[in-house]
Amino acid sequence: MNFTKLDYCQYLLSSPINYTVTNLADHLDGISHDRINRYLRGEKLTPHLLWDNIKPLLQESENAYILFDDTVLDKRYSASIELTRRQYSGNEHRVIRGIGLISCVYVNGETGQFWVVDYRLYDPDGDGQSKLDHAAVMLNGVVESSQLPFTTVLMDSWYATQKLMAQIDQLQKVYYCPLKTNRRVDDSRGTQPYQRIDQLVWSAEDLQQGKLIKIRGFPANKKMKLFRVTVSTNRTDFVVTNDNAQASTDAVQDVCGSRWKIEEFHRQLKQLTGVEACQCRKARIQRNHIACALLVWSRLKTIAYRTGQTIYQIKYGMLSNYLIEQLKRPSVHMTLA
Repeated sequence: MNFTKLDYCQYLLSSPINYTVTNLADHLDGISHDRINRYLRGEKLTPHLLWDNIKPLLQESENAYILFDDTVLDKRYSASIELTRRQYSGNEHRVIRGIGLISCVYVNGETGQFWVVDYRLYDPDGDGQSKLDHAAVMLNGVVESSQLPFTTVLMDSWYATQKLMAQIDQLQKVYYCPLKTNRRVDDSRGTQPYQRIDQLVWSAEDLQQGKLIKIRGFPANKKMKLFRVTVSTNRTDFVVTNDNAQASTDAVQDVCGSRWKIEEFHRQLKQLTGVEACQCRKARIQRNHIACALLVWSRLKTIAYRTGQTIYQIKYGMLSNYLIEQLKRPSVHMTLA
């Protein structure tokens, strides 16, 4: 019996809680743990495989958004696993040991449906690439290789660098991204020194229409629009855009709302595919496991779109069918004294 990536993906799709290779071998006749391990060590699954599977399903939109963000796959108790390193986790709000995953998500501007079209693993010791380098490569890939139509790039404050913003400008695309409150900007057209964003004075007109600023370190003629966006009662974002014609804070807030699609994706990936569960030490096995987890998420999302259900209903529906069967014909009978 041959063991393939389809078998491994089916396991990640079907398993409710345990996603280890040992558990898989225990539930397959004629396939040993060593055989699965050898397959995962010898296979080389790449982000291009994800694109090959997504391409026929993706619904393009001229008004689409491209989203960039990263997350940490938690490996805090696995210091011996290759690819792991100590890095800041936004979910934990602290530094933990894990594998950094940088994702590129395509959002249909009309329907709000979204697909993961590319990803990279953060491994600066192995490839010398920063998260910003990976984002730049993926952005070029969306334009040149995938040739996907889109108008706007949404990203986190981590990616708000002069180099990446200039790349988006050269592509003649629009970007929106929050800036950290300690970034220094000038809203006086050069008459006053740079000051922190959180120290700017906002008039009633500024709050409604934004204000024109220059960020310190950017070219002298590079002006952008800055908006103060209320996210919640306890949080305010300062969002910058190269669309200087934008004059509505409400419109900016609506656009930035699409950025949470990538947070939704990361949460679903971790909760439903076992992407963090692989305990194998070798980097190649970790890469292949993550690639298969992404394929499983894509499959679940495709079924969810087709059936009008949530991705959680699809996954947990399999457990519901099991419970119904066990209640009718239990394999282990309950007894009482």
